[in-house]
Amino acid sequence: MATLQRSAQAASSLSRLTTPLTTALDRLSPRERKAVLIALWTIGLGLLWWVAIAPALTTLREAPARHARLDAQLGQMQRMAATANALRSETAAQPPGRDEILRALEAATTSLGTTAQLSVLGDRATVTLRGTPPAALAQWLAQVRINARLLPLETQLTRDPASSGWNGTVVLSGPGLAGG
Repeated sequence: MATLQRSAQAASSLSRLTTPLTTALDRLSPRERKAVLIALWTIGLGLLWWVAIAPALTTLREAPARHARLDAQLGQMQRMAATANALRSETAAQPPGRDEILRALEAATTSLGTTAQLSVLGDRATVTLRGTPPAALAQWLAQVRINARLLPLETQLTRDPASSGWNGTVVLSGPGLAGG
């Protein structure tokens, strides 16, 4: 019963709104009425296009490019997750012994040739660099991090304009160097 009353109220509200419009249209000549109805239909269709159809078509047109971007982001996030899992499993494993770390550190430092000198004291290793090329230094740091599991604690490096290399010291430390 309440539903019938609500629908009756809605119908009466709608008739209250349309009655003045119907009265105004009835006062017009048939030619003017036709022109007004055509104008109202044109405005209605324009609003329908502007509010509903055009945004949907734009979204549909942009969907493949957006999908490709999101796929690229997903791939990058999956690679980062795999790297994080590999690092997590690497750090969870028992660190290598001090002798193994020193061998790996010496092997990496030997690859720098005469531009680097290694000194180990206690739980720290200090490498002195003289004119070390940037690419060689980056590769050395990666080898030390991966093979010896050491990380730089301190770096004091300056760019040598004469040799386009690096001069200074890098102090390394890690859990395996502490054991002795």
